[in-house]
This record gives sequence, C-alpha cells and structure tokens, in this order.
Amino acid sequence: MGNELIIRMDEIRKVYDTGKVKVEALKGIDLEVHKGEMLAIVGPSGSGKSTLMNLLGCLDSPTSGEYRLAGETVSHLSADAVAAIRNRSIGFVFQNFNLLPRTTALENVALPLLYSRVRAGERRTRAMARLAEVGLADRAGHQPAQLSGGQQQRVAIARALVNEPLLILADEPTGALDTRTSFEVMGLLQGLNRRGITVVLVTHEHDIAGFATRVIGFRDGRVVSDEANARPADAGARLRDLERRSELVETR
Repeated sequence: MGNELIIRMDEIRKVYDTGKVKVEALKGIDLEVHKGEMLAIVGPSGSGKSTLMNLLGCLDSPTSGEYRLAGETVSHLSADAVAAIRNRSIGFVFQNFNLLPRTTALENVALPLLYSRVRAGERRTRAMARLAEVGLADRAGHQPAQLSGGQQQRVAIARALVNEPLLILADEPTGALDTRTSFEVMGLLQGLNRRGITVVLVTHEHDIAGFATRVIGFRDGRVVSDEANARPADAGARLRDLERRSELVETR
C-alpha cells in the first residue's frame, strides 16, 4: 500500500428529509483510503454503509462535509462534472449485477467506453481483453440470461475494469451467490487488489470482510471500528479447500 490518498472524507453528513421527519443517515464521517487498499465496510441493515457507498461512488451528494476523490473535491461539483469523474475513476460491482438483459456480455462490458466516447473498434478490443481477464472470452456473445450468477458477476467485474479505474466499489458483490461462487468472485477482487487497484466493498458477511486488508465497522451512521487485517483470508485457498471437501463427500 502506498501513501497516496484515493479517498478523503471530512465530517460527511447525510440527512434525508421526507417532509415530515429528517433521518440522519451519516453523522460526521471521517475516512481516508490509500491507494492499493482493499477495504471492507461491514454493519447491520440501516447502519449507513449503503449511503456511504453511494457517496463514495458519486451517485449521491452529502448534506455537508467535504469529499475528495484522487485529490479532487467532488462534493460541490456540477452533476456533469461529477458524472465525468465517476466514469473515469470508479468501477462499480453490484449485488444484482445490473447488466442490460438483452445485450451481450461484450456489449455490457463495453458500455462505459461508449460514455467515454471511445471508438467502436477500440471498445471491442478493450472489452474482449477484460472478459478474457475474468475467464469469459468464450462467453462474449452470450446475454445475461444465458450465464450463471457467477458468470454474470464476472461480466460486471470486467465492466468495472474496462475504463481502468482508480477505484472499484463493490456493493454486496457476493450477496446473490453461493459459497463456491463467492470465493471465486472474491479471488478475482483480491487478484485485482494485488495488482494495485484499490477496492472498497460493502458486505454484511464477516467471512467476506475477512478477505480485505482493512475492515471498518458501521453502526447508526457512525464508524465504530477501523482495523487493519494483517492476515486476510486467501479466497483461492478457501476455494481449493471447499473443492477438496466436496470431492471427499462424493467418494464416500
């Protein structure tokens, strides 16, 4: 991990005003994330972690406080400027994959490049390279309904990578997957992190958080713990162990 700050949040507050009542979802969050970290944010439903993820991804803006992404203050920029930064700097991975249903894997992966006005030939080349990186080059022409859940999440990861972002934000990336496929997806994210890509993931599963190098606990809109994980679990080793145990059961 280097000393370069990718994320800095100072006194971030988020209040939702329904007209009848105000709900303070975030209560003065201070957060720093350095380049190369793999950070897990854990907490119960309603703790504020999803609100924080939306702010980190520039999908929403704070009620007050300052957010700097890669040294640039984004908390008070125009919507167009924020959208440009988001497309350039952040790759998103969601629990439900968020793939376009009638569009091929290749076209789904290439979509962010279309917004970046990359030419068609280069879009295809770069999208194919990212699909190959996640082991799905042979599924480039398949639509989401023709892919398993794990394959759809790998397409989503390829899409997150296609613009070569500074940061990957993964919101419950294993929430819709079984144990084996969860380990596969976390292995991919760990591999990307080892290459120097900063990864921030939200999860309610402490086992999944154990794959990260740092774990932040959230409760009632506040950070209640922030701990380095000196020995994160290895997703590849967990997957191999699971496969060995499955083989033993089958041979009995």
